[in-house]
Amino acid sequence: MSEHRRLINLTYRLLGSLAEAEDAVQEAYARWYALSREQQTAIGSPGGWLTKVASRICLDLLSSARARRERYVGEWLPEPLPEPTEWISGRPGGITADPADRVTLDESVSMAFLVVLESMTPAERVAFILHDVFRYPFAEVAEIVGRTPAACRQLAVSARRRLRVSQTPATSGARRADLVRAFKQAWEAGDIDALIGLLDPDATAIGDGGGLVTAALRPIQGGEQIARLAVDVAGRAPGNLTFLERRVNGQPGLVVQQDGVTVVVLAFGVAGDRITHIWAVRNPEKLRSWATE
Repeated sequence: MSEHRRLINLTYRLLGSLAEAEDAVQEAYARWYALSREQQTAIGSPGGWLTKVASRICLDLLSSARARRERYVGEWLPEPLPEPTEWISGRPGGITADPADRVTLDESVSMAFLVVLESMTPAERVAFILHDVFRYPFAEVAEIVGRTPAACRQLAVSARRRLRVSQTPATSGARRADLVRAFKQAWEAGDIDALIGLLDPDATAIGDGGGLVTAALRPIQGGEQIARLAVDVAGRAPGNLTFLERRVNGQPGLVVQQDGVTVVVLAFGVAGDRITHIWAVRNPEKLRSWATE
């Protein structure tokens, strides 16, 4: 069980869904406990065995996910993660999750990073995450992916190429936080001009409602269009809205609560002094780990 945290960290990065990550890890453990005592003893590295099994489960899930995403209502976004201090389990009764089960929040789980991972083929994603993020040698990656080490090396090269194409100039964490705070204040005030000034003219906003709540079915293009929509949506929302600055997947973000219940979590992509991307997760099934106040 000492491997549990590392496995959750791996599977969340592979799948972009905490619920699916937990299911994949649980399945890996189920297969371990299905082995006889003699079979378990014969495995020199239980941690390595669990990693291999969990990764293969994720590879299968990623292969089937493409068909499921095609049936998904609207845009699909990765499940956003709160800071550990605000983590609430989605289990009945809101049991606080064990700190050892939490995902380590770093650049490899930022929303921008996870969105790019979604553009990769399943094999690219698994090879890249295992080798470049978790530092597994290509010989071990090959056993998991079912290809030669040379082929896995090429998969990682292709994945890095996708990342380079999407990368923007680095912006300091302080500047990111300032932009998100200014966006929050302008949104609260309903100041369309201020919002337009914060958004890149070619900015993109993507909402994920999953067909369970209202959300734009397609990306919204253009800073002015995004600003007007944001103010319009806030103005029409029933009840009292509260805008909170929170870290989303380790980056400055916003949480919107309606009468004390979290209804949307926003992550931001920033380049220079402008917001270039907004990812708004509204699907309540992806908000279960967020505390309500």
